[in-house]
Amino acid sequence: MRHLRALCAIADTGSLRKAARQLGMTQPSLTTQLRRIENTIGGRLFSREVTGSRPTPLGRSVLCRARPIVAEMNALVSEVRLEAGQTADARLRIGSTGSRAVVGWLRRLRARYPDADTTIHIDVSANALLQMVAANQLDVAFVHEVEGAPLRVPEGVERRVLVEREPQFVALAETHPAAPRPAVRLDDLAADQWMVDPSVDGEGPGLRRVLAAAGLNPRVVYGDYLTAADLVASGEVVTPCQPTARSRQGVAVRPLHGDPLTVRLFLASRAAPAARTAADGPAPGTARGAPFEVDALFGDLADAYFEIAWASAAYRQWLVRNESPLLRLQEPPTREAVDVLGLAGPAEVS
Repeated sequence: MRHLRALCAIADTGSLRKAARQLGMTQPSLTTQLRRIENTIGGRLFSREVTGSRPTPLGRSVLCRARPIVAEMNALVSEVRLEAGQTADARLRIGSTGSRAVVGWLRRLRARYPDADTTIHIDVSANALLQMVAANQLDVAFVHEVEGAPLRVPEGVERRVLVEREPQFVALAETHPAAPRPAVRLDDLAADQWMVDPSVDGEGPGLRRVLAAAGLNPRVVYGDYLTAADLVASGEVVTPCQPTARSRQGVAVRPLHGDPLTVRLFLASRAAPAARTAADGPAPGTARGAPFEVDALFGDLADAYFEIAWASAAYRQWLVRNESPLLRLQEPPTREAVDVLGLAGPAEVS
C-alpha cells in the first residue's frame, strides 16, 4: 500500500518533490523507493520531463489498477473508524473526469456542508469512476460519455443528465489557416494529424467514427492531453477539446461546424436503497443518519458548470444560438447580454 500510495502521489502532483512533501518524506528517499518499485515491476513508470514527472504507458496501466486499491483501502479505514466511533464527521466523496467546473462545484459543496470532509478524486477514465461509485468508494461522480461510445454503467448506479448533447470543440494552432474562422469544418482539418488521449474512455473510437462518417482518414496518434498544448501550438497536432477549455498562448479553440463530436454530461450516484432499519447502520454518504441530497449536489454542479460555460466566449455564443437546455437550468441571459453578443436566436454556426 505504501508503494501504491507513492505512485498515486507522484502522478497526482506531477513532481517527485511535491509528492515527497505530500507523503512526508524526502525527495531522495522517494526517488530510491520509485527505483525499487520500477526494478520490481521491470519497467519505467514515470518519465522525467522539464515540466515534471509524467506516467509512461506502463505507468498509466499500473495506476489504473493502483487507484481503486488505494481508494478501497481509504474507504475501509474510514468506515472502520466511523463504526468504531472515532469520527463523527460526514464524508462527501466526489469524483470527476477533468472539468474546469470542479473548482466551483467544490466551493459550493463546502459552503453547503461546512462540517463535511469533502474530497475529490480526478480520473480521466469515466468507467473507472462509475465502478468506484458502484463500489461505494465515491458518493457521486461527474463524467462525460462520448456519443457513439457508451460507458459501462454498473447495476445500481443511476444518472442525472446535466447536458444531453454538448459539442466538443477543436484546439488548433493560432497560425492554422482555419483558425480565423468562427467555426471549423472537418474538411479544413483533413490534412492535419489528430491526437487523442487513449485513457479517456470512448475518445478515440468516437473521433474515428466521426471522421469516417465525413469520409476522412487522417492520421490519429495517442498522447496525453496535459502535455498536448505545446504540440498544438506548434502545429504538430489538432485535438478535440471541451468547449469550456481555457485559451492558451498560441492555441485557438474553435467550434466544429455542425457539432459532429458530442458528449453527454451526467452525475452518477448509487440508486436510492430500500428502507433501512436501525440495525443496517447509516447509509453511504450519511452523517449521523442525515444523507447528502443528490439533488442538491446536482444543483450545485449545474450552477458551477453554467458559471464556467458562460465565462467561455465561444461556448457562450453557442449556448445562446442553440437555445441550450443548460440555459433553462439557470437565470436566462438578459436581452442586453444577448444584444452585446450580437445573437438574435438559434442559428447554425457557419
